Amino acid sequence: MYLKWRRKAVPNGFISESEIQNELSQRKLFMQGFDKVGRPIVVCSLAKHDYSKRQIDEHKSFVTYALDKACARMPSGQEKFICIADFKGWTYAHCDIRAYKAVLEILQNYYPERLGKALLINVPGIFMKAWKIIYPFIDKNTKEKFIFVDNHNLQETLLENIHDSQLPELYGGILPLVPIENV
Repeated sequence: MYLKWRRKAVPNGFISESEIQNELSQRKLFMQGFDKVGRPIVVCSLAKHDYSKRQIDEHKSFVTYALDKACARMPSGQEKFICIADFKGWTYAHCDIRAYKAVLEILQNYYPERLGKALLINVPGIFMKAWKIIYPFIDKNTKEKFIFVDNHNLQETLLENIHDSQLPELYGGILPLVPIENV
């Protein structure tokens, strides 16, 4: 199943930036640093996702591109990554159930157990309506990896998982955000 999908999804063995220009131009995905257990950090700015410009096939290629990049950054002995999913500025206009479902399907079916943890931060109450639609499509093991972080405990929770020397400046650390294509 995986090889059949891989041949179709990544026919050249890799996805080039030219294939996903629209997705990359939104500057919504970043990578740098490692958490306290050595997992690469992926930062996703969900309010930068533009549903009106999204082409689902390109989006799926972008997700595969991003997961390949995260896996390539894993040090020897590490098989997972951590994600900071930042909803700051997210509104219902950014809601894209079809894209969220595509991310979950690719992650669960073709990159199983690669997600170590997803810290969902700055989550607006309105997102919970979308979450209720998405939640049934998430397998049990993956559901347990999603952690909704209360804004009052944001810094504390981030520092429990990520040393400040590896934390993005945006969250009180010292590293600048690096767009995924520059990694």
